[in-house]
Amino acid sequence: MTTTTGGTPLDVPRGLAGVVVTDTALGDVRGREGFYHYRQYSAVELARTRSFEDVWYLMTEGELPAPAARADFAARTAALRVLPDAVRDALPAIARASAVSGPLSGLRTALSLLGASAGFRPVYDIDAPRRRADALAACAAVPTVLAALHRLGQGLDPVEPRADLPHAANYLYMLTGSVPDAARVRAVEQYLIATVDHGFNASTFTGRVVASTGADIAACLVAAVGALSGPLHGGAPSRALDTLDAIGTPDRIDGWIRERVLAGDRIMGFGHPVYRTEDPRSRMLRSIAQGFGGTLVDFAVEVERQVEAILAELKPGRELHTNVEFYAGVVMELCGLPREMFTPTFCAARVVGWSANILEQAEDSKIIRPAARYVGPPPPQPVPAV
Repeated sequence: MTTTTGGTPLDVPRGLAGVVVTDTALGDVRGREGFYHYRQYSAVELARTRSFEDVWYLMTEGELPAPAARADFAARTAALRVLPDAVRDALPAIARASAVSGPLSGLRTALSLLGASAGFRPVYDIDAPRRRADALAACAAVPTVLAALHRLGQGLDPVEPRADLPHAANYLYMLTGSVPDAARVRAVEQYLIATVDHGFNASTFTGRVVASTGADIAACLVAAVGALSGPLHGGAPSRALDTLDAIGTPDRIDGWIRERVLAGDRIMGFGHPVYRTEDPRSRMLRSIAQGFGGTLVDFAVEVERQVEAILAELKPGRELHTNVEFYAGVVMELCGLPREMFTPTFCAARVVGWSANILEQAEDSKIIRPAARYVGPPPPQPVPAV
């Protein structure tokens, strides 16, 4: 593809793959190494050792919190979980309207309403502290909205958030109506931390493009959610789990996988556009799943082993490993999350990364405005007479 920069033609790959479009201090993905980081810290190490609130603070404030700051931040964000009346009152109608498409679609409407009812102003017109306040309010509200929309879709009343529960525990509580056990809370929390951010993916870039116009935080996040909802980007934890269901039993793995590989079909939960080695998120989630144990975990591990062996045989030299979705689906299934909430749960984490990127982009007043190459009929041509 050819575009222009300062009047000079510039060839770039389709989809802008590998094109550097800005500088960021938020993190990066080093695909050949199988490593990614949030600011200067390994994301996987953060997931193993820190709380979700700590990582949220890191992404927003630029450093890990000291004990006093940690307590203050947790209290502030917990208080923001309660939705404004205008949003809460509209949720039943939003749930009915999104009954087929699901909570992620409903979230787009709820976020727009949240921004309007809370008086979010364009990031271009407000200072950095106000931008951060709007971002925190939106991030804190997203899990409440998603859990409420899910319950309303099931014919159940929403569960009000509890300020005394940590972020991950409160999310599970709002989904189920009961306080979950510590092991499941920690497993979900580690998943949430591991998916906060992941380089300049499509939804992050989309949010930054909208932020570059100076739009308000809610508008930027709605755009990012819209990008995430696309099947080529939104992750496939439930689809990867559907693959395990379709295979059914260990004796069917070889035949089922060979048939798909020879047909050129995609194996859901395998492969990643950036990683050329094992996805570090998958490695961590496999370990979490194995901590729970059971037939589902054993089956998933065996499927992973046989897929890699079959690919090595049929397509030598092709590196294809499990991605984050494969074991994410297993972990969330073990923790009792319904499959229709797998991608919304991913969104409940990624909204923190989006917000950090939006805040960073808001510091730059340059609008993102690439060019396109026209390939239609040569102009100008006479306009036909009526």
